[in-house]
Amino acid sequence: MIGAELLSPQTLAVGWLIYVPAIAWAVARAPWVELFTDSRRQHLLFGTVFALFMLWLVRRDFDTGVSYHFIGLTAVTLLLDWPLAILGGLIAQLALVLLGRQDLIAVGINGALLILLPVLITECCAILVERAQPRNLFVYIFCSGFLAAALSALVCLLLGLGLLWHDGIFVMPYWLEDFIGYLWLIIFPEAFINGMVVSALVVFSPEWLETFNRTRYLSAPWNDDDKP
Repeated sequence: MIGAELLSPQTLAVGWLIYVPAIAWAVARAPWVELFTDSRRQHLLFGTVFALFMLWLVRRDFDTGVSYHFIGLTAVTLLLDWPLAILGGLIAQLALVLLGRQDLIAVGINGALLILLPVLITECCAILVERAQPRNLFVYIFCSGFLAAALSALVCLLLGLGLLWHDGIFVMPYWLEDFIGYLWLIIFPEAFINGMVVSALVVFSPEWLETFNRTRYLSAPWNDDDKP
């Protein structure tokens, strides 16, 4: 998470220009009828918003204005699908603003970095997995869960550093070339948290996952059409 004082007005404006249309598109594509008529979906949405809010409160704030916290949106995207994942992330983000833990003017750029980008990466991974139509559920858990979360953390971090470098307000540390060694300390926990959540949901409540094909992944082996 990046403080508003570290970014130029142009970057902040671009963040809003990206974030607001994406929010509008998510509102248009969200399954409102199913959400209002299905109490299970309502509970899942409210629960994930609260979980994201609590996860984002557990963070490391640096004196420079940069904060680090886990993202957690890979599991949320697989659970709710991308429109509700974006809207849920927005609600959790606004709760942080109300608590004074995030700058209102930087909501656009932080939302684009920490909500839209992870949701996009996770959705692309899920689409690629679904096109391959694997029957092994571990492919879903690893590719849509672990791998998507790791890629999200990596891309968000590199793009955030790129924005800080581009605007030139944040003083880059002289040891930045050694930073690649610390990437694993960020990527692996993010992948582990999301992967474990997805694994638990697949085992105990696969019907909660909107992107999980129960018919294919959980079909009995003796019902397989590809018999020798």
